[in-house]
Amino acid sequence: MKDYLKKNGIRIGVIVLAVALLIGLGNAARDGQIGAVQNVTGVLVSPMQKVLSSAVNWFDTLYGYLYEYDSLLAENESLRSQLAEAQQSARDGIEASEENKRLRQLLYLRDKHTDYVMESAKVVLWSASNWSSSFTISKGRTAGIELNDPVVTEEGILVGQITELGTNWATVSTLIDVDMSVGAFVGATGSSGMVVGEYALMKNKTAKLTFLADGAQIFVGDEVLTSGSGGAFPAGLVIGEITNVQNEAGGQIEYGIVQPRCNLDALVQVFIIKDYNVVE
Repeated sequence: MKDYLKKNGIRIGVIVLAVALLIGLGNAARDGQIGAVQNVTGVLVSPMQKVLSSAVNWFDTLYGYLYEYDSLLAENESLRSQLAEAQQSARDGIEASEENKRLRQLLYLRDKHTDYVMESAKVVLWSASNWSSSFTISKGRTAGIELNDPVVTEEGILVGQITELGTNWATVSTLIDVDMSVGAFVGATGSSGMVVGEYALMKNKTAKLTFLADGAQIFVGDEVLTSGSGGAFPAGLVIGEITNVQNEAGGQIEYGIVQPRCNLDALVQVFIIKDYNVVE
């Protein structure tokens, strides 16, 4: 009833006014004022009937537009809801497809390194600190993860290392973090050294290849891999490539700028190497 009055209230008001006017004119006729009534009827009633008829038609049209507008709003809202559901389904499909792709790559990595015991985890939160490059993952001690465990992508590309550990969470410091150091060798020349994080380079998402052996030669484009020295990381994990070769202030000691192969900004899932065969 409330909706009916809302939609038809003005129309009903106009009709009631017209009926009241006609009743008033009828009463005047019964009171002996027929002449005046006839004059009023002749002068007012006929035009009023046209006006009232036009008004009723106008309100019918107006309410028709309003009703159609409300229907269009409802339909629009329904379409918005359907579109949102379709977009979410598409996002879910893309995420599932990407995860399947990662798992296929992981199977290849496990076939290649049968000694690896790995645990997958989601990236939960990146650190907001300007002094470090680290993030939190969704698994911790209860999943068998330990401090200093290496962290890689599904392709075996080095991401970093576990540096903090909780019951069901852990912190991963990336290889560009200022506190990170990784034994490395340059694939093309076999030169050994260390990849270390520096604050100035971290802001550019790069690291430094330094502590090179005497007489070592490095070149732009050389691939940098983990050496396995010290047992902190398995040998042969891809770190990145050299994008620049520079000399220290004295001009004698050469070092390289390393661009990590891992796209840190795109990480959503990582894999922790919990155990592997250490090469002596």
